[in-house]
Amino acid sequence: MVESPTLANRSTHITDMHTTPILQYLKKHGQQLDLEIAAAMGISLPKVRTSLSDLSARGEISSCSVTRFNDGKAVTGMLCRVAGSIPPSAPGRKPGVPVS
Repeated sequence: MVESPTLANRSTHITDMHTTPILQYLKKHGQQLDLEIAAAMGISLPKVRTSLSDLSARGEISSCSVTRFNDGKAVTGMLCRVAGSIPPSAPGRKPGVPVS
């Protein structure tokens, strides 16, 4: 007798289906907003957020909640990057570095 998949198993399978490609995307493109990941990969935002939460719980990514303002409108999202990676320094002079 074959058991039918439960709703929990089905949603876990859907989440697992997106976690690996999302992790690879973050490794290639660096720090990204969940909105940017969803748009670039063609995955719905709720599925991306579920996958990111799973990756964060497993310690594979670091994430934080951010609010950005585009034309005066607040956009709340989740900023994510691969755990243990440090974004490159911004160009330009750094504080405390003597100018010769």
